[in-house]
Amino acid sequence: MKTLTALFASALLTASQAQAHDLGPDQAVQLLKAGTIQPFETLNATAQAKHPGATVRETELEEEYGRYIYQVELRDAQGTKWDVHLDAASGQVLKDKRDD
Repeated sequence: MKTLTALFASALLTASQAQAHDLGPDQAVQLLKAGTIQPFETLNATAQAKHPGATVRETELEEEYGRYIYQVELRDAQGTKWDVHLDAASGQVLKDKRDD
């Protein structure tokens, strides 16, 4: 039973690692040049429009389940951190949540 549990846990870990991974700058540039994803300036502006006056603190491009997700961390004038996730191809906001 312990072996079965260990195998199951290992399979879940492997599956979760395969589902999302960060993309490096070279990969991001290739995707941008190919027109697969929108320009980062456009995606940042979309995220900032959700929180006017906020500044971009950090960004990250990931591939999740075959979809490119652009994650933007913002800080507003009150010091509140926000995490905005966008579909990097369409620019659609997928998640906008306060990061406590």
